Amino acid sequence: MRSSLLAIPRKRGLAVGGTLVASAAVLAATWLLVPTTNAGAAVPPAPSGMTLVFSDDFNGTAGSGLNRTNWLYDSGHGYPGGAANWGTGEIETVTDSTANVFQDGQGHLAIKPIEDAAGNWTSGRVETQRTDFAAPAGGKVRIEGSLQQPNVSGAAAAAYWPAFWTMGAAARPAGATNWPGIGEWDVMEDVNGRSSEFATLHCGVAPGGPCNEFTGLGSGEKACGGCQTGFHTYAVEYDRSTSPEQLRWFLDGNLIHSVNSGQMDAASWNNATHHGMFVILNVAIGGAFPGAFGAGLPTAATKSGVPMLVDYVAVYQSGSGSGNPPPPPASPPSSPKPSPKPSPGPSTSPAPPVPPGTPAPPAPGGGTSATSVIEAEKFSAQSGTQMEKTGDPTGGGSDIGWIGNGDWLQYNNVNFGSTPLHTFQARVASGAAAGISGLVEVRLDSRSSAPVASFSVANTGGWQNWKSVPASLSQVTGKHTVFLTFRSGQPADYLNLNRFTFRP
Repeated sequence: MRSSLLAIPRKRGLAVGGTLVASAAVLAATWLLVPTTNAGAAVPPAPSGMTLVFSDDFNGTAGSGLNRTNWLYDSGHGYPGGAANWGTGEIETVTDSTANVFQDGQGHLAIKPIEDAAGNWTSGRVETQRTDFAAPAGGKVRIEGSLQQPNVSGAAAAAYWPAFWTMGAAARPAGATNWPGIGEWDVMEDVNGRSSEFATLHCGVAPGGPCNEFTGLGSGEKACGGCQTGFHTYAVEYDRSTSPEQLRWFLDGNLIHSVNSGQMDAASWNNATHHGMFVILNVAIGGAFPGAFGAGLPTAATKSGVPMLVDYVAVYQSGSGSGNPPPPPASPPSSPKPSPKPSPGPSTSPAPPVPPGTPAPPAPGGGTSATSVIEAEKFSAQSGTQMEKTGDPTGGGSDIGWIGNGDWLQYNNVNFGSTPLHTFQARVASGAAAGISGLVEVRLDSRSSAPVASFSVANTGGWQNWKSVPASLSQVTGKHTVFLTFRSGQPADYLNLNRFTFRP
């Protein structure tokens, strides 16, 4: 999604030229992660209800190449008939040399970029032979890997671009000239040793289209402390057992991003998801994405020979599900849930629960302008939250707190006007413990409709340490009932919300 604050060119495997802009959620909250150690750990068992359908834990002898039954090596600067420099502006030549791609004898694949005496760079880019990793109708597919990003940072990391990602099967015979319509799921990308990661869906047409290409629908930059010095688990899961269908991205088991089929037309979604995918691992040098952070080309300080290490890659699949999950509860709980988090001062009384069947009062004056600042406590109905005095320096008097999984807020008669609005922005704060995170979603007219905007939130430094977080909004016009819904994989509260607005 495009941010009015920060433009970030980015793209993996792009088959046409262009400048890319990372998600506006680059301003989202920091993720506090503890680096893990790994010395050739075994491939994890399949999650409940799923079956392992592919894996490689790279237990070959030191210096050996990959099993070519499982993997193929890309070579040169692009696919035959495809865009030069892989369409991204990266400068390395990828090879099948065991100098660039090898097993280290400790249970890891190493992909090592190397600069020669003349200043030329080589590296590696490998793909699974199989292109049929797909979610069956009513089922799921999960693509997961444990990786250590190149252990280099600062000036020495200039132009490094490691990645773990997938493209649709139809890319291979066409040299990816049919990108982005065939779909691309970026599971992990980092640039310039920033100790972070990006997760993105690419789809539709370029430029523009339902995935806002050449940008994609991305998570923005997620801080990943220790990702250069230890192994972390990255995964994407495509779920066709829910309605709407959903793609979800995880970092060390924490949900960091999601996109669902309701965010675009059916044809674009199906073309990006309803087919097999293949997995790609590579370390690029240079290009548009690292260039956005000041290092589109390596410098004299860039360190040669620092590999990305991969402990395992695994693909899991489940069969058809048993139908859609139950809808959200129709009525709020009988009393607000307790929370131990502190407030900045004496709290006001909790927002009262809304009795079942009670209609929400109409907004005064025929509606509230979507482009005005909407105070969170001015809801028409709610479930599971409380109101408290706010310490937000932007004002507002009160905020809505004690927000956790399954809670929601309703705002009636919000008038978006006749000019499409493209951005949702909210003032949020969180003092949640490490590993506790969740999503803020905007839904229109029903709590069971597909989100038209969403962003993820984790600890912002305190329950009254406020941040403005923007998110891309599907083009919305007219009057709507706005529902803010909140989802998390953990039961703990994770969010305070002060105010929000919508913008062109």
